[in-house]
Amino acid sequence: MNGMAALDLAPVAPEIVLAAAACAVLVVEVYGRSADLTYRLAQASLVLTAIVLALNFPDGSVVAFSGTFVADPMAAILKIATLVIGWFLFFYLQAYLRERGRGSGEHFILGLFALLGMMVLVSAASLLTVYLGLELLSLSLYAMVALDRDSPVAAEAAMKYFVLGALASGMLLYGMSMVYGATGTLELAGIGEAARDGRDLILVLGLVFLVTGIAFKLGAAPFHMWIPDVYEGSETPVTMFVGTAPKLAAFAMAVRLLADGLFGLHGEWQDMLVVLAVLSIGLGNVIAIAQANLKRMLAYSTIAHMGFLFLGIIPGTSEGYAAAMFYVIVYAVMSLGAFGMIVVLSREGFEAERIEDFRGLNERSPWHAFLMLVLMLSMAGVPPFVGFWAKWSVLREVVAADFVWLAVVAVLFSVVGLFYYLRIVKLMYFDEPGEPALAVANPLRLVISVNALSVLVVGLFPGALLGWCLAAFTGG
Repeated sequence: MNGMAALDLAPVAPEIVLAAAACAVLVVEVYGRSADLTYRLAQASLVLTAIVLALNFPDGSVVAFSGTFVADPMAAILKIATLVIGWFLFFYLQAYLRERGRGSGEHFILGLFALLGMMVLVSAASLLTVYLGLELLSLSLYAMVALDRDSPVAAEAAMKYFVLGALASGMLLYGMSMVYGATGTLELAGIGEAARDGRDLILVLGLVFLVTGIAFKLGAAPFHMWIPDVYEGSETPVTMFVGTAPKLAAFAMAVRLLADGLFGLHGEWQDMLVVLAVLSIGLGNVIAIAQANLKRMLAYSTIAHMGFLFLGIIPGTSEGYAAAMFYVIVYAVMSLGAFGMIVVLSREGFEAERIEDFRGLNERSPWHAFLMLVLMLSMAGVPPFVGFWAKWSVLREVVAADFVWLAVVAVLFSVVGLFYYLRIVKLMYFDEPGEPALAVANPLRLVISVNALSVLVVGLFPGALLGWCLAAFTGG
């Protein structure tokens, strides 16, 4: 009995460490009331969890807790990426709060629980675990968006996020109940076996609701309504949190449900994802052109990027999943840097949320203008930046699956998307500055530089990250 318990606890050790650390940080915050101490403990918790994860890195797939939790290379890589991105998120958040003289440890505590939800979701091997991880993540994010109590815009954004998120969670749960009713099991492995045996009508209807829930959590059109308002209404670091690391968990949820659980219905969910991809890439890139608010522009950019993410999942191959995984990690890093630049330019009483706020940045701070140039060109998919390799990898897989027309549509809308990225570059380098010279604290300058330059470095040497993603699905 003790041996079985030890066997079950080893795969879930990182989650246990992070959950215990989050509870300990919560107690310290309640009795200590020191936001700076809470921040340091939260960062230490992420580092400790990453160390435990590295020491327990799985060679293959290990299933624990009666088939409800799985530790495999895909989960491990996504968890490491989530923890690294979480460390940067907490740093940007602390810099933002310190600039405004606000001592708030709630952000870090909610952030820890959100990251815990992401890790549980990434390793879900049962519909029950999927829902548990998703709700832990979602409820933490709802609260984070609403923490800016003095802003009516933030309150409105939180209400929209909560209502629409609850609706999406309900649809996802309804789909899970249909799948359970058709298969008689909650375990994804068992569902996969049942789906291969036949196409039950109830199972297909359940699939429709599951895909709807996945599309909402990723922010794909036409289930994107919450993204622009939540991105604009939230504080910039909270927007950054919503728009980066959770996408890794949502990708994992899509792979677990569609590839592991319902691959027998590949033809059905492939058609659905094709429609979602075309709508997301088209709508996101076109509407982003009309935006004057940078956070809303990045929101519609996110919608377009999620359409590209679907391109890797559509073929239903290990190579396609690896390409999509590479894409979502790259997207999270690029988006982290773009929102990080808004934090860098912002200060007490001034939020650099408008595209016009980047006017003449090259004269104010040539280094930060260069960093923003790297980020924008990478998000646009211009070589040699990593964004180009991310798009190339998913386009290659969708062409290999004989969806040439879909690749052509994606490329054409990417050309359209070049406009709103290059508009920021034009404002930074060719327009007169509207603000005085930029003064940035050295730690923040160093972190944003590492964040942005990683986009360039990985773009020059993409093979390592691509290889890890491929090995996660092929076992190579």
